[in-house]
Amino acid sequence: MNIKLIAIGKTDNKNLKTLIQDYQKRLGHYIKFEFELIPDIKNVKHLTEAQQKAKEGELILAKTQKSDVLILLDENGKQMDSVTFSGYLQKHMNSGIKTLIFVIGGPYGFSDAIYQRANGKLGLSQMTFSHQMVRLFFIEQLYRGFTILKNEPYHHR
Repeated sequence: MNIKLIAIGKTDNKNLKTLIQDYQKRLGHYIKFEFELIPDIKNVKHLTEAQQKAKEGELILAKTQKSDVLILLDENGKQMDSVTFSGYLQKHMNSGIKTLIFVIGGPYGFSDAIYQRANGKLGLSQMTFSHQMVRLFFIEQLYRGFTILKNEPYHHR
């Protein structure tokens, strides 16, 4: 199985970039992982929130195939602890799917088309984090999930 994380906009903070790259490298020991950034939409001041979400949605959908399982990182998504999340990953790996895609939306969230296409929603926390920090937190949780599955000492139970 391949795992892909898609996010809207670049990561500006160099320290976050470095940490994200570190966890990407670590993940490579367990699974094929790809982190894909979709550039910010240009001239957003001339677009409504709905128009911006629709344009971002089109770009996200262009990066997916019908056979991909698409999970949205959404504030209203199901929340789970790290051990439960590792089981969630294992369940998807056992299901025989080829690609599992997680998506971090733009500043206004997701379009209706993306919600309709999605196979599920996950919430990281009830707190609000910047989109750039969510990238790091989620990639770290992916890494943690695989160390749990391998009974490695990274996660203390």
